[in-house]
Amino acid sequence: MSEFKVGDIITGKVAGIQGYGAFVALDDKTQGLVHISEIHHGFVKDVHEFLEVGQEVKVKILEINNETNKISLSIRATEEAPVKAKQESRRPQKQMSSGPDEGFNTLRDKLQEWVDKADK
Repeated sequence: MSEFKVGDIITGKVAGIQGYGAFVALDDKTQGLVHISEIHHGFVKDVHEFLEVGQEVKVKILEINNETNKISLSIRATEEAPVKAKQESRRPQKQMSSGPDEGFNTLRDKLQEWVDKADK
């Protein structure tokens, strides 16, 4: 595994797909895992929607664990992130009233009526 370094971007071939990601062959004897979160910018529910066995993919080496001989890979790190459109707020903006206690006018009008009824 010494021929690969963290940060390298190389082309590999998808060797297997699991629910949690895809195994990519970097050469004849070295494989790494692209976790489902590193397959695509945005949410990935099913790896099969993006990859298939035998497909060539460009990957970036994120981590090499020499103790366990595991290599972490990313496809999305080789792609430019999409520009997100500015999302409109789902909650409507509250309009400010023109006077400091304009919203309490109805309450103020009713207050005298309630006081008169309570005194009776």
